[in-house]
Amino acid sequence: MTQTYNKSRQQAEIAFDKARSQSLGKTRVVEELDTVVQAREQKTARLKKARLEKEMQDLAAKASETSKKSGKKA
Repeated sequence: MTQTYNKSRQQAEIAFDKARSQSLGKTRVVEELDTVVQAREQKTARLKKARLEKEMQDLAAKASETSKKSGKKA
C-alpha cells in the first residue's frame, strides 16, 4: 500500500511541478510583453511630441510668411 501511495504522490508532484513551470513560463512571457508594450508607448509618446513641435514650428513659419506678405502689400 505504501508503494501505491508513493507512486501516486510522485505522479502528483510531477503534475504539480509541470503546472508550476508552465505558470512561471507564462508569467515570464507576460512580463516580456509588458516591457515591449511599455517601450512602444514611450516611443509613440516621443514621436507624437516631436510631430506636434514640428507642426507648431510650421504654423509659426507660415504665420510669419503671411504677415510679411501682408506688410509688403500695404
